[in-house]
Amino acid sequence: MAGTVAVTRRSRLQLDLKESPGMNSQSPSGAPGRALRALWGYPRRAPLTLAYVCLLLVTHAWIGYGLSAGRSAGVLGYVSTNPDNLRDHPLSALLGSVLFFDGTLTDVASTGFVGTLITLGLGVCCFLAWAERRWGAVRAVAVFLGGHVAATLLTAAVIAVALRQGWYPASVRQELDFGVSYGAQTVLAVGTLALPRWGRLPWVVFVLGWPLGGAEWAAGPLPDFTTVGHLVAAVLGFGLLGVPAFRRQRVRAGGPSDAAGGCASRRGPVERSASSAAGVQGPPSG
Repeated sequence: MAGTVAVTRRSRLQLDLKESPGMNSQSPSGAPGRALRALWGYPRRAPLTLAYVCLLLVTHAWIGYGLSAGRSAGVLGYVSTNPDNLRDHPLSALLGSVLFFDGTLTDVASTGFVGTLITLGLGVCCFLAWAERRWGAVRAVAVFLGGHVAATLLTAAVIAVALRQGWYPASVRQELDFGVSYGAQTVLAVGTLALPRWGRLPWVVFVLGWPLGGAEWAAGPLPDFTTVGHLVAAVLGFGLLGVPAFRRQRVRAGGPSDAAGGCASRRGPVERSASSAAGVQGPPSG
């Protein structure tokens, strides 16, 4: 009998060692493991963001390699949200502009690549995906597109004032101004909610400060209009932090098993307390 008990205990010990996370080579742990699990679950958690990123990569390759230089310039000139285009074809300019990103994926030593990392990498790939998971696709798109459209129109108003004051040259009416950066900047600002409290103030400084790093100052008191647009988009995003609807997380609807599991986990401590008060003991362990 004693031999049988010893064999049983050894078998249980071996089974526990096999199931231990540290002994299981198939389940990666630590930061690399978390990163792999995050990448593996990205399509399920943020399918719309993933589709949008793929679309941006396709249009970037099409403009850069699929068209001639003249036709590429024509397409980008048509979707640019400069004052002339906003007057002639506003919807085509506003919606077409967010189908492209203004940056580089190959020239890693340039400031354009840094901008791509911030807007496409952090803004779209990370924080837009976070917004989609937190609030759902509809609200995430509303934040992104709302920031893009509102910042573009407010910047156009600033350009009109600056032109009357002589702060900007008349050529800004036809300048190229396209891309995802205004929407990404809004999402970056709203994404302050995703950070711990100790990291929020440095993040606010970063979101407001990085556009000023490459700002160009003309004759007047304003920087170039793209810097103005990024600052306006950031202010819009920070303004959304005070809206209660954007501070609440989406309630995910679970299936019958999830609902049952949630109720069981909530009832557990209450049932144990009631059992202890009544003096009821559970069955003896094996």
